[in-house]
Amino acid sequence: MPQGKKYKAAIALFNRDSQFTPTEAVDLVKKTATAKFDEGIEVAIRLGVDPRKADQTIRGTVALPSGSGKSVRIAVFASGDAAQEARAAGADIVGADELAAEIEAGKMDFDLAIATPDMMPLVGRLGRVLGPRGLMPNPKTGTVTMDVGRAVAEFKGGKVEYRADRYGNVHVVIGKASFAPADLEANLRAVLDEIQRAKPASAKGKYLRKVSLSSTMGPGVKVDTDRLKVAE
Repeated sequence: MPQGKKYKAAIALFNRDSQFTPTEAVDLVKKTATAKFDEGIEVAIRLGVDPRKADQTIRGTVALPSGSGKSVRIAVFASGDAAQEARAAGADIVGADELAAEIEAGKMDFDLAIATPDMMPLVGRLGRVLGPRGLMPNPKTGTVTMDVGRAVAEFKGGKVEYRADRYGNVHVVIGKASFAPADLEANLRAVLDEIQRAKPASAKGKYLRKVSLSSTMGPGVKVDTDRLKVAE
């Protein structure tokens, strides 16, 4: 794929083989985000885990202190008081059987699904539709809960999910190019601290193997994993 002028100009700003501190990496990524739209900023992390082993799966959530900058549409499977609570908290779609019917018909105008535990037999029947899209509610990510109001508020406020793919890579959007450098760095460190906290006891060798930052249209900037100072 040919490289555009802006991309070539971006990679000319730094040595792509060099590694940078989080502060330096954030500054470089902001400089390379030159698209006409507000580009997303993503951190990619290569972990020293074997996701094929059940005790080395990495999945959870992290609250971004500066928010994600993304408007998240949330669907909630709930009824009665829980449904009212979800609506009051700002859920975009709330329902039970009727919501399941819409999803089965192919209508999935949402980015995240939350469910009360009693709704899981219903939601489970949608697994083949929701699962491949990463939309299946899961207790590990706080998306199966009786406290749906709190869950909706947290995800609307910047809480995001993360999970390692089959190669041990984790990708998390930490904000927008328009964010202040300090806000992006705060979000980056929150993600790295959480990933470190989630380190499986059975993981051997170096855990955080590679970390890089990039904007939607820009090149990757390598972060020096030996200078992260993440929480142990």
